Amino acid sequence: MDKNTTIGFILIAIILIGFSWLNKPSEEQLAARKRYNDSIALVNQAKEQGMKKIEEEQTAATPEQKVTTTENDPFAAILNGEEEFVTLENDLLKLTFSNKGGFVYSAQLKEFKTHDSLPLILFDGKDENHFNLAFLTSNNRILNTGELYFKPFVTKTDSTDNLTMRLTIDSASYIDFNYTLPKDNYMMDIAIVPHNMQQILDSRNQGVELTWTGKIRQQEKSRKFEGRYTTLNFKYTGDDMERLSESKNDRKQGAGKINWIAFKDQFFSTVLIAENSFNSGTFESTVAKSTSPYLKSYNARTSLNVDAGGEATKLKLYCGPNQYKILNAYNKTQPEEQDAWELEELIPLGWSLFRWISQWLIIPIFNFFGKYISNYGIIILLLTIVIKIILLPFTFKSYMSTAKMRVLKPQIDEINEKIPADKAMERQQATMNLYQRAGVNPMSGCLPMLLQMPILFAMFSFFPASIELRQESFLWAKDLSSYDPIVSWDVYIPFITPYFGNHISLFCLLMTITNIIYTKINMSSQGNSQQMPMMKWMMYLMPVMFLFIFNDYASGLSYYYFISLLITIGQTYLFRLFVDEDKLLKQLEANKKKPKKKSGFMARLEEAQRIQQQQLKQQKKR
Repeated sequence: MDKNTTIGFILIAIILIGFSWLNKPSEEQLAARKRYNDSIALVNQAKEQGMKKIEEEQTAATPEQKVTTTENDPFAAILNGEEEFVTLENDLLKLTFSNKGGFVYSAQLKEFKTHDSLPLILFDGKDENHFNLAFLTSNNRILNTGELYFKPFVTKTDSTDNLTMRLTIDSASYIDFNYTLPKDNYMMDIAIVPHNMQQILDSRNQGVELTWTGKIRQQEKSRKFEGRYTTLNFKYTGDDMERLSESKNDRKQGAGKINWIAFKDQFFSTVLIAENSFNSGTFESTVAKSTSPYLKSYNARTSLNVDAGGEATKLKLYCGPNQYKILNAYNKTQPEEQDAWELEELIPLGWSLFRWISQWLIIPIFNFFGKYISNYGIIILLLTIVIKIILLPFTFKSYMSTAKMRVLKPQIDEINEKIPADKAMERQQATMNLYQRAGVNPMSGCLPMLLQMPILFAMFSFFPASIELRQESFLWAKDLSSYDPIVSWDVYIPFITPYFGNHISLFCLLMTITNIIYTKINMSSQGNSQQMPMMKWMMYLMPVMFLFIFNDYASGLSYYYFISLLITIGQTYLFRLFVDEDKLLKQLEANKKKPKKKSGFMARLEEAQRIQQQQLKQQKKR
């Protein structure tokens, strides 16, 4: 890593801060958002008060009110029974339902395996996935659907499998949970349809409390790395997505209409979508102990508008991979009058600028090669080459800036010999005057580097989130979405295990070694023998820090950086073959003889130096 790269990091941080500041909501937008939230609050206030009343009654309800039956109890048939299971499946998904609760009991993704080659099961059992609607009856009883017994009815067609879970009160009054699973689809349709329940359900019951809890199983080899991308997400209707903390226990209150709720793992998600939105809710995430088979526990509590008279309340349940192409395609299946779900936001592609680069540059190129090539190691190589070709003009301009400063290095050394070190401002002014006369802008090498940095950061976010690399092997790496250990150990080593891990990833090691070599080449090519020792150590320290940072990351990411550095080193030597530095020096000497008009930047820089020099002289007089 050279000095331009270091400056580039600093400048891109400034640009990102400025980009965020420029894109922050205006006062008018904030006021509009406040009016929207206030209107939502007013609309939901009565419902929330009713829900609070229901919660108080549910909390105060005695066991007899909730569960036990009497001889003439109309709910006796649904309060007791024997648990049975029914299955809906297609080529992608196998869903098992329990008649107790009438909801999905387990979900298996047929095309995927866990890191140890077991069937990939998102959840299995009510402890891992529990869904409940709390209906308040007209006689102040609570019907918790998660504890009631439904009767299943299965029908199948050429295009769909259909299941109806019926909660029967009497021959004319019942609640249906209708499930439709299309062929070759990870998305299931759900319709909650009460029939003739107006006299049985309380009139305040339009806003029915919905509770959904779940646990996320560890599916990948690296528990620590998988946990970084595992969290609960929810998205406001027509607005932004919120996510809970990935690293600690978290709780958030969602105020306003909510479009969907997602229990997300690194590569897979279970998403509950409301066609007409959920009401405001509370969302909690709890990090499991390191010895647990689970990563996180989730709890989502909201409310859903249900019509007791027979109009269907429509939901959808997605159980599938976090693949951009699949999730983004669902936006096209929605009616035009509905706000787009934007499920692809579940994939963490970085901040807005980096996400834009991934969506419109990296992913299209990646998917294009994926159509014709099955080896993802080759695809990453080709992707790297394409990106390096795109960046070639910027790389060459950066090299030329370095070359110009290198051929002027002897003249700069002469300036340093003539002007003593205690006259630093005079030295700097003379150096800048030399650059100005020779037509060299010392900052011109930073701009090309700055333009490359967003792509590097976008790749940093893309590879760990790309399910296409999951369990894809290349050379010695068995899984490009995880680390590739060449050496591993089971013993806990203080200060090493917590920050480095219990393994050494080979691609990460190769990347680090190549980065050190590249840094050495850059420093020698710049001819900065007089460079500050601290700066030299910093340039060598950065690659070593990357070894600790990337050792636990996806080997595909380390492989990309390794190949990118090799190509950059090759480009550097290729540029040296085609750039005649003697001819370049003659050109710079010829520039000195031409009349020069100072650029605005150089004029301001020299003026700042002049003012600073005057201030130093005044301080010495005192």
